[in-house]
Amino acid sequence: MSERPISRFPVPELKGLPEDVRAKILAVQEKAGFVPNVFLTLAHRPDEFRAFFAYHDALMEKDEGLTKAEREMIVVATSGANGCLYCVVAHGAILRIRSKNPRVADQVATNYRKAEITPRQRAMLDFAMKVALDSATVDDADFAALREHGFTDDAIWDIGAIAAFFAMSNRLANVSSMRPNDEFFLMGRVPKS
Repeated sequence: MSERPISRFPVPELKGLPEDVRAKILAVQEKAGFVPNVFLTLAHRPDEFRAFFAYHDALMEKDEGLTKAEREMIVVATSGANGCLYCVVAHGAILRIRSKNPRVADQVATNYRKAEITPRQRAMLDFAMKVALDSATVDDADFAALREHGFTDDAIWDIGAIAAFFAMSNRLANVSSMRPNDEFFLMGRVPKS
């Protein structure tokens, strides 16, 4: 699988990238043990790379209102609905790890309504899917349903923002034909040796 190109667009060499972009990629490689293809795919447009990852990190790297696993759940469910193989595979791996459940990512990507999740998480995903697929119909009743499950306005914003951001990300991944790294497929499925 790894012999196919990772993108339809040019993939730059690390040595030719601006220092801040290269440093971010190397830091991710140090932490993960490999470079996720999204970093290399987006690196050929450094300004967009910076903007993408700044917003990604602002949405995904906090624990207020939503857990990190719930944030990944939103990504996996909406990416499945948007037909984004890269995001389902990559964020599915992160969801398995953060939830400590090797089954949940596949369930959420395929049909979150049947997944091993709480009623609160189901309400969260109902809203996220509406934002991802039919945002023009979001109304006050959607907010009321989330508030019944204890979501604050900030948490509701995060659900909507994550769904919206990854709708854009899904489309970029599909346009570029971004290939998931082989490493993602087993992550969180089997115990580390």
